[in-house]
Amino acid sequence: MRLVIQSQAINYSHLAHIHQLCATSVQFVQTGQHAYYLANQTEILPAVQQFCADQHIDCSYVQNKQILNNYGLCVMDMDSTLISIECIDEIADMINIKPQVAEITERAMRGELDFAQSLRQRVLLLKGLQHSDLMRVLDERLKLNPGATELIAACRSNNITTLLVSGGFTFFAEQVKTMLGLDYAVSNTLEIIDGKLTGHILGNIVDAQGKADELVKLREKLGLTAAQTIAIGDGANDLKMMAVAGIGIAYHAKPIVQTQATYALNYVGLDGVVNLLTT
Repeated sequence: MRLVIQSQAINYSHLAHIHQLCATSVQFVQTGQHAYYLANQTEILPAVQQFCADQHIDCSYVQNKQILNNYGLCVMDMDSTLISIECIDEIADMINIKPQVAEITERAMRGELDFAQSLRQRVLLLKGLQHSDLMRVLDERLKLNPGATELIAACRSNNITTLLVSGGFTFFAEQVKTMLGLDYAVSNTLEIIDGKLTGHILGNIVDAQGKADELVKLREKLGLTAAQTIAIGDGANDLKMMAVAGIGIAYHAKPIVQTQATYALNYVGLDGVVNLLTT
């Protein structure tokens, strides 16, 4: 396996100390502006992991076979993963109820509340909101997370199909799909009548199981194995889809997600996924 380290904070002294801890004659190879890997690692060293954590450096021991061109499908969460906001919280801010909605969002993301139940509670609070308020969130607040365009470009150049699957809303998911040039997007649809939100969601809710099901369905359609899939997310409702993927990557994620993911990125952008899987 290889040791991959990434952070804007990395300097020569960090590299030298990690190299010393690894007690190897192999030298670091730079794969990105703030990314390096050390090949031929035979064991995971807690001392290296602790040093990197203390220095705010992302540290991953990656299996040699895990390189981008061995994958065929990348499935990604939207809110707080591909984009920097939780859309429902920002919608709520338009009618001055963000604290109430954000609290429910946070508890659901930590795995303390059933996602579908929590989503219905939050959407009900938005009843009467204008369609124009959704447009304001889209125009004024929705921003891609750092490295998102680089990640999707790398997927495209490696013939990896991309799927956004979100417990958020189609109104935003379709825009993100267009912005990034994604292949597919699946999300929840808010009911809007006469230009106003009714407080209800149309159809089945895309929850944790729904996300996993969408990954498996597209994987089978593409004729891929589970080992050929990548899932990226940040909240508890991403865990089931990450569990059915070949590798699950926790992106600036809640603690429960980091402990169950294959790899965790806390300090770099989404281009860090590319660096993880590059030699």
